[in-house]
Formats: sequence, C-alpha cells, structure tokens
Amino acid sequence: MPNSSSISEFLLLALADTRQLQLLHFWLFLGIYLAALLGNGLISTAVACDQRLHTPMYFFLLNLALLDLGCISTTLPKAMANALWDTRAISYSGCAAQVFFFLFFISAEYSLLTVMSYDRFVAICKPLHYGTLLGSRACVTMAAAAWGTGVLHALLHTVNTFSIPLCQDNALDQFFCEIPQILKLSCSQSDHLREVGLIVVSVLAAFGCFVFIVLSYMQIFRAVLRMPSEHGRHKAFSTCLPHLAVVFLFVSTDFFAYLKPPSLFSQSLNLVVSFLYSVVPPALNPLIYGMRNQELKDAVISRMHLSRN
Repeated sequence: MPNSSSISEFLLLALADTRQLQLLHFWLFLGIYLAALLGNGLISTAVACDQRLHTPMYFFLLNLALLDLGCISTTLPKAMANALWDTRAISYSGCAAQVFFFLFFISAEYSLLTVMSYDRFVAICKPLHYGTLLGSRACVTMAAAAWGTGVLHALLHTVNTFSIPLCQDNALDQFFCEIPQILKLSCSQSDHLREVGLIVVSVLAAFGCFVFIVLSYMQIFRAVLRMPSEHGRHKAFSTCLPHLAVVFLFVSTDFFAYLKPPSLFSQSLNLVVSFLYSVVPPALNPLIYGMRNQELKDAVISRMHLSRN
C-alpha cells in the first residue's frame, strides 16, 4: 500500500459513469458557478461603488459576497474540469490547497455571519450607540478578525491532516478534497484521533457562535415586536430576515454534513449533502439578500443600467 510520501495525487469521486452524464454535470456546475459569480459580483460592485451603501451592514455583506466567491471557486472549477476531461485526478499539493482554501472560506464566513448578527443586534437594540460601537475602525477590525480566524483554522487543520501518514490507497469518496475523506486513508490511529479532536474543538467553537447568533436574534425579535410603528417593524425584519435565512442555510447544511448519524451514511447521500453545503449557499446568498433588500436591489439595478450605457 502507498504511504503519504509516495502519493503524488488523489482520485476524486466520479460523479457519473457515462460520458453524457458527465457532460450534463459539467453544464449544471457551469450554470451554478456563473450564477454565483454574477450574483456575488453584482453585490460586491454595488456595495463598493454606491455611496449610499457605505454602511456597516453592507460592508459586512461585501465581505460575505467575496467569501462566497472564494468558497465556490475552490470546489466547482476542479469538479467541472474533471467532468469535462473525464478524469478524477487531483495533485497532492492541489488537494492540500483545496482543503486549506475551502476551510478558510467556510470558517471565515461563519465568523462573519456571527459578526453580522452582532451588527443587527446593535442596530435594532442599541441604535443610539450604533455609530460608536460600529464605527469604521471597529468594522474593519471585526472583518479582519473573521478573515484571520479562517486563516488560522484552515492552517491548523491542513497542516495536521497532511502530516498524517496515509496508507489506504489514494481514492476519496468525494468530488473535492475533504478532511473526513482523507482521514479514512490514514494508517496512524493516534494521528487520526488528533485530527478528530481538532474537529470536535472546531464544532464546539462553531456551536458557541451559533448560540451567540440565536441569543442575538432573541433580543432582536423582542425589540422589534415592541416597536410601535408598523413601518419600523417591517424595515427591521427586511434587514434581519435575509441574514437569518443565510445563517439557517449555512448552519443546517454544514451541521447535517458533519453530524449526520452513521446509519444515514451512503455514498449518494454524502455527495448530495456535500453539494448542498459547499455549493448551494454561495449561489443562493445573493438571491436571498437581493429579494428582501430594496436598497440593494436599487443599487444593483442602477449599476446594471450604468454598465449598459
């Protein structure tokens, strides 16, 4: 059996057995990828160029769009290339890079969603202190902390995973490089348990962020329901519900992917779940925000008209 020093490439899971289905997967992935690029690109451009959107909420949304672009660009292009060229191979260094960047963007996005819940909490529950608590320096610091957390988390897991000796072949049961699938190739039980321990710590940290988001929204909804103005309640809900929907989509798909019972495991289900948490949120997030936020829709439409002229 090969060990990690002799493995020069990994074999990703083939999405289809026939050439027709492979090409179908390619066009499906291409359509989703272009939609994600268009949606997140429009949001990024609108927020960056429209002076009316230079507020903390939209600054964080700009960061979210950039993270979504990075996340989906880490997995789909390689999957599309493999489907188009009828191959399964990914180099050892390419696999390590894919693991690092995917973990980086996912971790940073979750941290950013936590920061965004704090932004909504301050805006609705402490509006008189909003300018003080969320000034430009504070916003940049919190965004930088989210990106930095992603780098640290990804670096820790990537270095630890790829230092584990591998001796169980080089085939992965996934369409992109994912740590649980790489750990299945480990021939060192102690090193395997060390990475599992790191994953448990990461899950606990993610759960702590989730509790913070839930507590924030409990306070937010309590404050919104006490508002005397129906217009004020509608405006508050219009800024909170898209973020809450994105959090639910992100957390539900991630938690189910990593915490689903072993009895539910099957290769096809694992593939569907991994697609849901790695591809669907980055593609749907722009649509979720665009549907509920009139200011953002107006800015995007304005940018589209300017680009045509």
